[in-house]
Amino acid sequence: MFDEAFAGIAAAFTTDDGPFHQAEAVWPGVPVKDEGGSIVDPGEPTRQPCTVQLDAATFAMRQAEGFRETDVRLIVLGLDELGISAVVKIAAGSRAGTWSLQSCQRDPAAVGWECRARRA
Repeated sequence: MFDEAFAGIAAAFTTDDGPFHQAEAVWPGVPVKDEGGSIVDPGEPTRQPCTVQLDAATFAMRQAEGFRETDVRLIVLGLDELGISAVVKIAAGSRAGTWSLQSCQRDPAAVGWECRARRA
């Protein structure tokens, strides 16, 4: 309930170079393999629209194993589910591109998702 309300509020502030960006979360398709185990069809990806905000990585993120100085904090609104198997694609603005999720958890208020991300 609150997550939908905050996603709606964020949509009002969404611009190409504003604090929030229109994006989509994309999960890979389920591959079809032949008898030898080779992938013959990668499957159809699942896509869901969302709103994102990019910020500096938190102290906890900086302490995590595998952290890179180019990693960012990505706050994702408007999704019921999200995990590191997804990528987030921002279509326009200075932060446009594909972002791979290195970590992902619900924010403390359960309004959205707080992720450590890097350009894919």
